[in-house]
Amino acid sequence: MEIQLQELIDQIKKDGVEAAETQAEAILNTAKAEAEKIISDAKAQAEKLVADAKAENARTVKSGEDALRQAGRNLLISFRESVAKELKAILSENVSEIYSSEELAQIIVKAVAGWTSKPEMEDITVILNSEDLKKLEDTVVSGLKEKMQNGITLKANDNFDGGFRIAVNDGGAYYDYSQEAVTDMLSNYLSPKITALLREAE
Repeated sequence: MEIQLQELIDQIKKDGVEAAETQAEAILNTAKAEAEKIISDAKAQAEKLVADAKAENARTVKSGEDALRQAGRNLLISFRESVAKELKAILSENVSEIYSSEELAQIIVKAVAGWTSKPEMEDITVILNSEDLKKLEDTVVSGLKEKMQNGITLKANDNFDGGFRIAVNDGGAYYDYSQEAVTDMLSNYLSPKITALLREAE
């Protein structure tokens, strides 16, 4: 009886140890799996953080480069506009200088001569502001003496500062040689050429 009891005790101990070992092994395996998952998740998160940081850095660099390029473009545009503005001011000053001299009378005479050479042009009127008309009337009339007998008249109009306008066919068409119009025309002609030169220098 004692032998059977001892065997039973030994068997219980053996079964308990085996169960404990099995449970311990299961706990250990679970712990290992959880540790591996934690490490894997941490590694994935770290890689994502690095990737995000790289992407953000690339965006920041690109944004900075784009901003620099845009600033450069804006500077060039501003410079071109400044050059065009300065060019227009210089042209205006030169046109004003010519138009305020006796040369204006000769320009008018030559312009009228050009228009009278066209057979379809009739009733040509030269329009100046009253100050220029008073100052240049004698010279212009002298230069156009013969032509004025063929329907050319001088007329005052103070709606523009300097230069002159030519009306043809009884006012059916106007050709503007005023200081502002000539300055604009020269500026529109020269500005693209200056811009092209500036682009070549970039």
